[in-house]
Amino acid sequence: MYDCIPARRLPASKTRPFGAMLRAAVLLCAATIVAPAPASAADYPSNPVHLIVPFAPGGAVDGIGRLTAQALAKELGQQVVVENKPGAGGVIGITAAAHAAPDGYTVLMGNIALASAPALYDKLTFNPAKDFAGIATIGKGPYVLVVPAKFPAHTLKQLIQLAKEHPGKYNFASAGTGSAIHLAGELFKSMAQINIVHVPFKGAGPAATALLGGQVQMMFGSLMEMMPLIQSGKVRALGVSSLQRTKYAPKIPTIAESGLPGFEVTGWYGLFVPAATPPAIVAKLSSAANRALKASFLQEQLPHYKLDPVGGTPAQTDKFLGSEIAKWTKVVHDAHIKAN
Repeated sequence: MYDCIPARRLPASKTRPFGAMLRAAVLLCAATIVAPAPASAADYPSNPVHLIVPFAPGGAVDGIGRLTAQALAKELGQQVVVENKPGAGGVIGITAAAHAAPDGYTVLMGNIALASAPALYDKLTFNPAKDFAGIATIGKGPYVLVVPAKFPAHTLKQLIQLAKEHPGKYNFASAGTGSAIHLAGELFKSMAQINIVHVPFKGAGPAATALLGGQVQMMFGSLMEMMPLIQSGKVRALGVSSLQRTKYAPKIPTIAESGLPGFEVTGWYGLFVPAATPPAIVAKLSSAANRALKASFLQEQLPHYKLDPVGGTPAQTDKFLGSEIAKWTKVVHDAHIKAN
C-alpha cells in the first residue's frame, strides 16, 4: 500500500552490513506509513450514531433512549440509531459500549445499572469509572414507596414501627435482584434498621401485581408507573425518594422528611461514551445533548416519565457517576447482594 524508495546500491566496501541496511530500510518504510487519523470533531458526525440501550424494548430506559435519540439526531444532523442489547441486568449492553471504538459513534444510555454492576457482578470486563466518559445527564426523578390500600400503616413512621414489632413478617417486591427499586428497598431497610424480606419479580409490572394481590406488603416504584394506582386508591403512597418533594406529586411527603433524614434514591438516565473518545468529540456530543434538553421536544416529553431534564458538563456527569458508584457499592456490599 505504501512505496519505499530503494537506496542506490553502493560498492561493497562502502556499504554497511546487509542486516543493518535492512533494518534501516524497514525503519524508513515505517516512517512513511501514516497511522490512521484519530476521529476528528470537525466533521463529526459524518455517519449515523448508535445509541446502545442495555435493556429490552418497552421499558423506561428504552423509552428515554428513544426520545433522546430523536432529539439528539436533530442537533447532530445525523441519524441516531437505537440498539437494544438486553441481558444480565444491563451488563451485556454496557460491556458492548465499553469495548466499542472510541470515536463518538457508539453512545451508551446509562442508568443506575452502570453504577451498581461492579458490586453486583463478578468478573466484569469493564470499570464504569475508568472505561466511560460522561456526556450529560438526560433526566432524573424519584421513586415512590407504596403499600396496598388496606395495609394498616398510613405513614412511613407507622410502617417502620410495624416492621420493628414484627421482624421478618413483611415483604417488599422488586423488579429483580439488583434492580434500582431493589436497591432502594435495601437502602430503606438499612437506614430504618428493620428486617423486611426482599421478593424479586421479573419486572416492575409483576411486582406491582403481587402488591395488589397481597403477596407482598410494599415496594418502590417509578412515579410514572405508580401514579395511576395511587390516584385510583389501589395503593397508598408513603413517601418519595427525593430529598425535596416532586412537582409531579407535591402532596406526597419525602421519605427524608418523614423519618429518615438523608434518604435519597434518584432514578436517572445519562449518556456515556468509551473513555478514550477524543475530548473534542465528547464536548460536541455534550453540547448537542444540552441543546436537545432545552428544546421543546424533550421539555414536553420527559414529564410523561415524571422526569426533570438535567443536562450538565462531561465533568459534572463523571462526578455524578462516581458518587453513584460509591453509594451503591456500599449498599450492595452491606446487604451481601449478588445478582443471579
